[in-house]
Amino acid sequence: MFETLTERLTQLFDQLRKRGKLSEADVDVAMREVRLALLEADVHYSVVKDFIARVRVRAVGAEVSKSLNPGQQVVKIVNEELVTTLGASAPLNLSGEKPRLIILVGLQGSGKTTTAGKLSTFLRAHGERVMLVAGDPYRPAAVEQLRTLGQQLDIPVFFEAEIKPPELAKRALQKAKNGGFTVIILDTAGRSQMDKPLIDELQAIEQNITPAETLLVVDSMIGQEALHVAEGFRDAVHLTGFIMTKMDGDSRGGAAISIRSVTGIPIKFIGTGEKLDALEAFQPERLASRILGMGDLIGLIEKAEAVFDENQALKQAERLAKGEFTLEDLVEMLHSSKKMGPMSQMADLLPGEMGRAARNISPEEMDNSTKRTEAIINSMTPSERRNTDVLNASRRRRIARGCGLEVQDVNRLVKQFRDMQKVFKMLQKSGGRGLSHMFG
Repeated sequence: MFETLTERLTQLFDQLRKRGKLSEADVDVAMREVRLALLEADVHYSVVKDFIARVRVRAVGAEVSKSLNPGQQVVKIVNEELVTTLGASAPLNLSGEKPRLIILVGLQGSGKTTTAGKLSTFLRAHGERVMLVAGDPYRPAAVEQLRTLGQQLDIPVFFEAEIKPPELAKRALQKAKNGGFTVIILDTAGRSQMDKPLIDELQAIEQNITPAETLLVVDSMIGQEALHVAEGFRDAVHLTGFIMTKMDGDSRGGAAISIRSVTGIPIKFIGTGEKLDALEAFQPERLASRILGMGDLIGLIEKAEAVFDENQALKQAERLAKGEFTLEDLVEMLHSSKKMGPMSQMADLLPGEMGRAARNISPEEMDNSTKRTEAIINSMTPSERRNTDVLNASRRRRIARGCGLEVQDVNRLVKQFRDMQKVFKMLQKSGGRGLSHMFG
């Protein structure tokens, strides 16, 4: 997410932090670099212009000149103004009579159908009873795709053949009322471009049934074209928010920074991966922190909480607090970390040097490293996994032969493991503080 932009801004901020004082000329040079970085990331030029002007006014004023650390103060200002540009968070409107209807609109290929599955997963996790509605009878296999997602998620999908989407939405509402559902998500048809039949159909749906939310699903990888799409839909239907998809891709992603300023409509969610739980409620402070290379530790903790079994985590924390940590525990940690998502996504959540180091590790390298570690541990006997002190030279040679690796690979893993043991023993001496937060 924003890899190139983050890297450029991080390098610039590192230079600023090293300066004892900042002159107006220094600020101008820094703002020129920030402007170029934002423009290259496909942030709209008018948004960049306003953003730089606001930052510069604050950066050349007393707020920075009287600061003990002027460079750090400039970073703080950039962060605050970026949050302002991204716009305030806007939770879904789920008030009023149940069931509440959420309409997803957008062009073909924006990811509406997959997003419908992700949003239903998100809402169910927050206590809602969700029903999906297949409102795209035109695209081949669109209905079947949504039904497949519904079966995968155990969420019902409503569809009636030969029924136009406006009438289908009305019947879905009655079906949901009778079934005790609290939220309906209507996946509407898309087109390769906005045209009159598409707009007429969406307007007819809105006239037939009043939605609680009408959300435009926008592919962040299409650059500034996303802004034109957003403006077109905004002028045609009563948009209440955006869902930015494919934010985990290699796109420059500037549309996510620009879209609130250009349209006046808030981002509600961002899609951060292909899995059906890879949808995050939009939090401008946390996204700004990621963009500026400061990470998002709250997001990392939330991901960990979602995949770790609470009872198992507490037991592991208790054992670690007693100074007990084995290779079996290490394997368990590796398996849990895989569930949290690709390393490229985790890198966005790690601050500073940690995040940069993680971003430099390719997915292939990380995957191969994990496989080597598991192969080595699986070639050990249970007693060897629990007590590495018994691993003499002959045992290490046998383990290397068993997993098809070199003795040096076994030695390296044992050393890394013992270094981890030392860290946990240090934590144990401090009373075990922090262990429950690390593993539960």
